[in-house]
Amino acid sequence: MVHAKGARIRVRGLQPAQVLAGLAGIAFLVVGIIGFSRTGFGNFAGHHETGFWRFSANPLMSLVRVVTGVVGLLLAFGSGRARTFGWLLFIGYGLLFVWGLMIDGLIATNPFATAGNPMDLGPADTWLHLGVAALGLLIAVLPARRTILLPEDEEEPVVAEQRTEVIDRTDGVTEEPRRRSFLRRDHKGRGVPAS
Repeated sequence: MVHAKGARIRVRGLQPAQVLAGLAGIAFLVVGIIGFSRTGFGNFAGHHETGFWRFSANPLMSLVRVVTGVVGLLLAFGSGRARTFGWLLFIGYGLLFVWGLMIDGLIATNPFATAGNPMDLGPADTWLHLGVAALGLLIAVLPARRTILLPEDEEEPVVAEQRTEVIDRTDGVTEEPRRRSFLRRDHKGRGVPAS
């Protein structure tokens, strides 16, 4: 196996995680805006009969979707940021999935039963949140496309030409040069040249 001396690994170009984070951000933003257009802003955390397809919607969940979309679009501009968005989706919507299972009574009783169901989660929403959490995990662990840069592949830095002017300050003065520091000794008579 041959190793190139000085080779560096760089992440170049638009990464798949960035594309997925951007597309997910756009989708969340659109769905959140549609949710606001269908439910309005009244009864913010209550139950609404209007939703889309089999999924329920209320203004609070629409606000969560719009915020998720904006965060997704902002974090899609970098590979590491897109992966952070993936982890946020995985954790946030994973928790919503578990909470939905508790509200539906599938795994346990809801420990937050006194809070009710402010996001108006139904069984279809619960399983949708599992899919969104899986998408977040995919975005977070999707491998990056990397390129190996060899030293001969890299461009040499361009250095501007530098000029140094010599200034003659003797002007006929024959003084001894001053010492630079008070810690240095004058070694003139000991065979060591003075600095």
